[in-house]
Amino acid sequence: MKVTRAAQPFLPICQRLLPALPIPALPGRLAGLSLTLLKATALDLAILAGHLLLYPSGMTQERRTAPVFPAPGPAGPGGPLPDPGDTPRLPRQAESRPPVVLLHGFIDNRSVFLLLRRSLAQHGRQQVESLNYSPLTCDIRTAAELLGRHIEEICERTGARQVDIVGHSLGGLIGRYYIQRLGGDHRVRMLVTLGTPHSGTRVVPLANAHPIVRQMRPGSPVIEELALPAPGCRTQFVSFWSDLDRMMDPPETACLDHPGLSVRNVRVSGVGHLALPVHPAVATGIRQALDAPDDTAPSGTGSSDLTVA
Repeated sequence: MKVTRAAQPFLPICQRLLPALPIPALPGRLAGLSLTLLKATALDLAILAGHLLLYPSGMTQERRTAPVFPAPGPAGPGGPLPDPGDTPRLPRQAESRPPVVLLHGFIDNRSVFLLLRRSLAQHGRQQVESLNYSPLTCDIRTAAELLGRHIEEICERTGARQVDIVGHSLGGLIGRYYIQRLGGDHRVRMLVTLGTPHSGTRVVPLANAHPIVRQMRPGSPVIEELALPAPGCRTQFVSFWSDLDRMMDPPETACLDHPGLSVRNVRVSGVGHLALPVHPAVATGIRQALDAPDDTAPSGTGSSDLTVA
């Protein structure tokens, strides 16, 4: 699958920023790559500025509300009366689309998903919830246990049997740990990751002072646990990774390569790390992945490209 999307909400900002940036005289293809990198960097900076403004609004957990059910009509002649003890169920159409749980990245919060939530809601996904975990969280395993309790609460409240998860960066690792190591594959139909260091990232060595950063390093105990066999895992995985993601070192570490998992890796060209949960073309790719029928899910590992023009 190849998706091209030219309309960018932040592109005008990038176009204003780029003329002020000195671009050295480079031959042919290298000059093109340099310009693409500068555009992606300018876009990330613009997104960062906007996100800093929105950050305070996402510091608290969102309010949980029960789904709205249609009022039962009067029973027809001879028809059964509704049992007051019956558990409310979602309409059939809503039941066919699992709730979506959004997991943010390191030192972030749910405000990063503002545009993605709007996009999902506009295309029929009304049950979308975000989980904030504390920036003081020091263990991916602990965060994964919290995620498991949150998902059980969602299923009990909505009557859903399964959920879908979209995780940005560290959020993808937390979701994956819950699925592979805590038995979450019976609750998670699909995990979509955005710029997640599946094999560990070596970026910013000085950040090793934080325990959770050490867990995201290549060869850490958590990364080694995730590389263990996962026989019979029922969850489908889609991993979006960017060739211009400077938080992933190397960029390919955001590809998910595991012989026991059903995975599709989607290479995104033209955007950086911060743009992955914001960019409209990526949002389209996420919606297409979530809406794909289960019987079309790949077995083993596959790949595709998503080009941002």
